[in-house]
Amino acid sequence: MTDPPVPSNPIRIANCSGFYGDRLSAAAEMVTGGPIDALTGDWLAELTMLILARTRERRPGGGYAVTFLRQMEQVLGPCLDRCIKVVTNAGGLDPTGCAEALAGIAHRIGVAPTIAVVTGDDLIDRLDELADVLMPFGDGERLELDGVVTANAYLGCWGIVEALTGGADIVITGRVTDAAVVCGPAAWHHGWARDNWDALAGAVVAGHVIECGAQATGGNYSFFTEIADLTHAGFPWAEVAHDGSSVIGKHDGTGGEVSIGTVTSQLLYEITGPRYLGPDVTARFDTVSLSDAGPDRVRIHTVGGEPPPPTLKVATNAQGGFRNDMAIALTGLDIEAKAELVERAFWAACPHEPGDFAKVTARLVRTDKDDPATNEQAVALWRLSVKDPDERKVGRAVSNAMIELALSTIPGMFSVGGGPSAGTPYGVYRPALVPAGLVPQYVIIGGASPIVVESSAPSAPKVPDVGLDADPREPRASNDGIGTTEGVSERVPLGTVVGARSGDKGADANVGVFARNDESWRWLDGFLTTDRLRALLPETAELAVERFRFPLIRSLNFVIHGLLEEGVAASTRQDPQAKGLGEWLRARLVDVPTSLLTERRKY
Repeated sequence: MTDPPVPSNPIRIANCSGFYGDRLSAAAEMVTGGPIDALTGDWLAELTMLILARTRERRPGGGYAVTFLRQMEQVLGPCLDRCIKVVTNAGGLDPTGCAEALAGIAHRIGVAPTIAVVTGDDLIDRLDELADVLMPFGDGERLELDGVVTANAYLGCWGIVEALTGGADIVITGRVTDAAVVCGPAAWHHGWARDNWDALAGAVVAGHVIECGAQATGGNYSFFTEIADLTHAGFPWAEVAHDGSSVIGKHDGTGGEVSIGTVTSQLLYEITGPRYLGPDVTARFDTVSLSDAGPDRVRIHTVGGEPPPPTLKVATNAQGGFRNDMAIALTGLDIEAKAELVERAFWAACPHEPGDFAKVTARLVRTDKDDPATNEQAVALWRLSVKDPDERKVGRAVSNAMIELALSTIPGMFSVGGGPSAGTPYGVYRPALVPAGLVPQYVIIGGASPIVVESSAPSAPKVPDVGLDADPREPRASNDGIGTTEGVSERVPLGTVVGARSGDKGADANVGVFARNDESWRWLDGFLTTDRLRALLPETAELAVERFRFPLIRSLNFVIHGLLEEGVAASTRQDPQAKGLGEWLRARLVDVPTSLLTERRKY
């Protein structure tokens, strides 16, 4: 056993990966660029689990993120020399295999780290056993399990804490929450109890901010033009204090920026309402306060925590069938007439009727411009997606029907993309819930016998809403006109005065919108209602939309249900992960009070 460091000192936890495929040099940059106590990274998403499952089918042993091993080969020696703990979810579907591969690398370079593995999240072999207790995440009484290829519960931080307490230098997990790889080292370092809700919630918020790597240091930031250097943004770290407050920063001299704006933007990424549910704690995002702590330093504080729910979220991916996606260029004049003819001619040539497929999606995408100065500016797209369980139905017969039209229908027609193709498989994401008590964590340190860590959290009375709105989804009642466009105003893009961050939440999408001063916030709060959002984003008009308020960080968050169909892998949208949804919203013209345009950057 090793004793944790003195708990009165903050622990600096660095990130070196926001997704599977992120910058390979990031680990070395974080280890050599400045002092850190722990190195973490996030390699997993719902789609990643499906990708790993397909990789494992093609290549046994391919169920983990191999890029993690390449990073560790660069920094393993320095991490051990400097007592830097490494915690990662790169184990994916095979954390044991990942640990064995890392041990082989360590042996080859002449070091001997103590490697721990945390498992228990993979429920694929327990689906029959759990079928009667697995609940859909949302409507419905029973989860559809046909064709499921991955089923992983989101575990919390206490298996990681156990591994670090037991002397692990490196902890490799499967599907833990994105924030758990930060919350675990913080809870171990400070010796937190499992019911220290506020401290745990603070660490979860810090983990949420840095888990996507450079998104906290200026990446994907609406006001990127105000950042001096984004050619090679530094990765972030969180310095977590004993009370759960934290300072977000980056190594001195690195590119990018850490500001209240970049941190606010990342706080809004892929969330729903004020209560951010997790396996260890429910973090109250509507209690989060931010303050400037110096150049490239932002302090997060006043975070409130509540007990977690009695269930764990489970991410399941199922085989959805096969699809074929095609795009035809429509050039110049008569775009709508050309689209109508191509669609009519295609179905006349296709051996199947539209109703024969499980799903057909056709869109006319008007990317063309009047009086086009280039050939590309003259082009619109007609996009077609067909899906069906039968691979042959959506394969070459469909592609060939489209190719047949090349010389017999519209002028200027050409295909965008490759030639005729077979159908490709796609997955369907189905979130679920399982009682936490049925999913313990198993911690194996250096090949020893497994240690069982219960996933159920201690219960406690619900923390009251202290001075907060009873229903943060509703706009603030106001008759002062601040949220209207009455008086002197100018018609400008909404993004002139507000920023946004958007992303995917399974089949849903979120759009967080934030103001940068109190005056803009009061206007935004009254102006951007759900009805206004639907008017600005017509694709959401028929969908259920929820609106949540975060006054302390001058932000609104909208959850748009069903925009991404059956999840990222099945979506037929051009932007299947909704990454550009917020920027589309910012591009829409609205009437903004002139007074808000005189000084746009003021925190």
